[in-house]
Amino acid sequence: MTKPDSPVESTADVIVVGAGPAGSTTAYYLAQAGLDVLLLEKTEFPREKVCGDGLTPRATKQLVDMGIDVSTDNGWLHNKGLRIIGGGVRLELDWPELSSFPDYGLVRKRADFDELLVRQAEKAGARLYERCNVSGPVLDDRTGRIVGVTAKLGEDKRAVTFRAPLVVAADGNSTRLSLAMGLHRREDRPMGVAYRTYFTSPRHNDDYLESWLELWDTRNGGKQQLPGYGWVFGMGDGTSNVGLGILNSSPAFGELDWRDVLKAWCAGMPEEWGYTPENMTDPIRGAALPMAFNRQPHYTRGLLLVGDAGGMVNPFNGEGIAYAMESGQLAAGVIVQAHARLTPAGRERALEAYPRVLKDVYGGYYTLGRAFVKLIGNPKIMQLATQRGLTHPMLMKFTLKMLANLTDPQGGDAMDRIINGLAKVAPNA
Repeated sequence: MTKPDSPVESTADVIVVGAGPAGSTTAYYLAQAGLDVLLLEKTEFPREKVCGDGLTPRATKQLVDMGIDVSTDNGWLHNKGLRIIGGGVRLELDWPELSSFPDYGLVRKRADFDELLVRQAEKAGARLYERCNVSGPVLDDRTGRIVGVTAKLGEDKRAVTFRAPLVVAADGNSTRLSLAMGLHRREDRPMGVAYRTYFTSPRHNDDYLESWLELWDTRNGGKQQLPGYGWVFGMGDGTSNVGLGILNSSPAFGELDWRDVLKAWCAGMPEEWGYTPENMTDPIRGAALPMAFNRQPHYTRGLLLVGDAGGMVNPFNGEGIAYAMESGQLAAGVIVQAHARLTPAGRERALEAYPRVLKDVYGGYYTLGRAFVKLIGNPKIMQLATQRGLTHPMLMKFTLKMLANLTDPQGGDAMDRIINGLAKVAPNA
């Protein structure tokens, strides 16, 4: 919690700006390793974020790694896999059985989810300041390196300065800190948007995440399939999270009102499901999905980017939480190693490895994802894939592994080897 007697200036080994999944995970691993970490969050917990609230086994693994109790007794809803609906076909695909990832996913509202992560970081020793709105970087006049941040703290918006030799930008898609350091969004990388709301519904206790592949642009009496999907995730609490994700490879991306598209899609649902305006418990809210490393470099002059700030969202399926947490863990590992170096030159060499680590882990896969985004931006290809692909269960099992990035890196079955091989030979950009 924000310390009422917090000083006008404070120092630490590392400052993490933003206490979403990326920032809290980074702070957790840094604190666990014994570093003094300041975690700065502009809002106050609990707080809401626009999200589908559904987590794949990739995110589940990250939670387990952090020592978080993901049992149903602790308020988590488990799911077996993904139900895909489209082209007149309804297909239930269980999550793959792998040595690297659990065989179940999870559902939890972001207000609860984010607070669980930040409290775990606090338990590890991170110092959290809530209602701390970072206003800009503090730069070394001689080197241009970031050596801290300025902020407005608390209800009285008291001006404070926090200093550290390293700063982590975990401040989401808008990432004002990265912009202040001259890091702008790459226009050659895909972007998506997500819109969602909640309804009271008898379908609240589903043990599959549900994805609908047919969203339509029906303007001017036409009917063109859009590159994206709708989702229905039961929350287990009497409500369903219902939303859609769309890619900017659609010619209609900047022209449609996605709230209207969501309303029209819900209006076509069976009435007994309750996805009607009178059952809506929250307004429709939207958020951007920055994909495929759309902001680079991920390290420069003492600043590391994690999660949405570095454009880590998976372009295949719009998943962001798993990659936010993974990049936080990777960044923390690099920082811990750099901290142990004996010279400034040695520390800098260690830090400069961070972008290479990210590209080794995700670069080829994200390149494949960018090609996928371009393909399904063509309405005819998207429609053909929906109508023909769903009738081949083995192909869809392969597609699930590919889109959710769920393979065993060593060994694995033939599908794993094909997907891993494709990611290795794809350009590592």
